Amino acid sequence: MTVLKSKLNMFMMSLQRKLKPYLAQKSLFFMIIPWMIFTFIFSYLPLTGWIMAFQNFRPGKGYWRSPFVGFDQFKFLFSEPGFWRSFRNTLGMSTMNLIFSFVFAIGFALLLNEVKNTYFKRTVQTISYLPHFLSWIIVCGLISSILSSSDGAFNNLLMWLGIIDRPILWLGEPKYFWWIVAFANVWKETGWNSIIYLAAMSSIDPALYEACEIDGGSRYRKMWHITLPGIRQTILVLLIMNLGWILNAGFEVQYLFGRGVVMDVSETIDIFVLKYGITLGNYSLATAAGIFKSVISIIMIVTTNYLSGKIEEERLF
Repeated sequence: MTVLKSKLNMFMMSLQRKLKPYLAQKSLFFMIIPWMIFTFIFSYLPLTGWIMAFQNFRPGKGYWRSPFVGFDQFKFLFSEPGFWRSFRNTLGMSTMNLIFSFVFAIGFALLLNEVKNTYFKRTVQTISYLPHFLSWIIVCGLISSILSSSDGAFNNLLMWLGIIDRPILWLGEPKYFWWIVAFANVWKETGWNSIIYLAAMSSIDPALYEACEIDGGSRYRKMWHITLPGIRQTILVLLIMNLGWILNAGFEVQYLFGRGVVMDVSETIDIFVLKYGITLGNYSLATAAGIFKSVISIIMIVTTNYLSGKIEEERLF
C-alpha cells in the first residue's frame, strides 16, 4: 500500500511539472476555445460531406438515400484526360506563383528594409499593399487594358523601344498565359507578402549590423550574411505552409482569360470541377476532386515538414 501511494505521489508530481507551463498560460487557452469551436464547426464538421464522393449523390435524396458507388467517381476522374490536363496546368501555374511570389516578396522586403527615410518607407509600403485589396475582376480588367493588342500600353511601349514591329496578342497566345498569371499575382501580392518578412527583419539584433559595418561589410554583405540568415526560419515555415496550397493556382484569372485557344493551358482543377461537376449537377465528382486536392496537400506538407526538420531542424510539427 505504501509503495502504491509513493508511486502515485511521484506520478502526480511529474504531472504537475509537465502541466506547469500550460497552467501558467491558462488564460490564453481559454481565449482560444471559441476559435477552436468555430474551426470545428466550419472546417471539420463539413468534412462529413466527403461521403458524397463515394455516392451517386442527388440533393433531393440526401446522404443516406443516395446509392453508394464506391470508387467509381475517382476511377472516372483519373481516367479523364481533361482532369490530368487541368492538373498539369494547376501544378505549373501554382509552382510559378510560389517561386515568383517568394523571390519578389523577399527581395522587396530586403530592399525596403535598407531604406532609412521613414516617411518614404511608409509611403512605399502603403502603395505596395493597395493591390492586395483590389478584386481580381478589377485586376483582370487592368491587365486586359494594358495588354490589349489594339491600344495597350505594353505593346505601345515595346513598339516605341523598337523591340517588336507590330502588336502581340498576349492574351491569345498559350505560351504567354502562365507568365501573365504569375506576374499578375506578383504585382497584386508582393507588397502584402513582404509584411511578415519585414516583421521578421525588425527582430534581428542591430549589433550584428554594427559588427559587420566595423569589419567593412557593405549593404549587400549585410543583407546576404545577416538579414537573410536572420529570416531563414520564417522563410522555411512559410514555404511549408504555402506548399500545402500547391494545387490552388487561382480561379478568377484563369476563368476570365481562359477562352479560345488558351483554354488548354488555362483550365485548372477548380474550373474542371465547375464545368464537369457542379454545372452538370455531379456533386460527387466535384467532391472527389476536392478530396484529391486535400490528399496531395497533406502529402506535400508532411513531406516538406519532415525534410525541413532533417535539413534545417525547423518544422511546423
